Amino acid sequence: MKKSGLLNAQALRVIGAMGHTDLLVVCDAGFPCPLNVERVDLAVTGNLPTLPDVLQVMLVELCVEKVTVAAEVREVSPERFALLEQLFAPLQLDIVTHTELKRMSTGARAVIRTGDFTPYTNVVLQSGVPYA
Repeated sequence: MKKSGLLNAQALRVIGAMGHTDLLVVCDAGFPCPLNVERVDLAVTGNLPTLPDVLQVMLVELCVEKVTVAAEVREVSPERFALLEQLFAPLQLDIVTHTELKRMSTGARAVIRTGDFTPYTNVVLQSGVPYA
């Protein structure tokens, strides 16, 4: 049995199968997950787990070269936007409209749904490589 880090077998399988430039969405509880994209549902109840909680554990397992967020999170939830900037530093967050972020999700390898109730708390992670 795995004793630390990310324990969800489905999420680990998705991350392990990702290649360079593949997309992975980590979203809030209300995000409209595309029907043709695998869904890893981690939501238990409102705000359990939160998106930052899930990202902190996932980032131990996943090499990320680009992070995309919706412009609306900066306006509606500036504290969360600041937390995302801090979590992904030194990467700069790529900002798009929420509509564009939803369009991007249709090309993702998977969507990982959290229980987060913070509006527009969704990120698209582009997989990198652990070597230069």
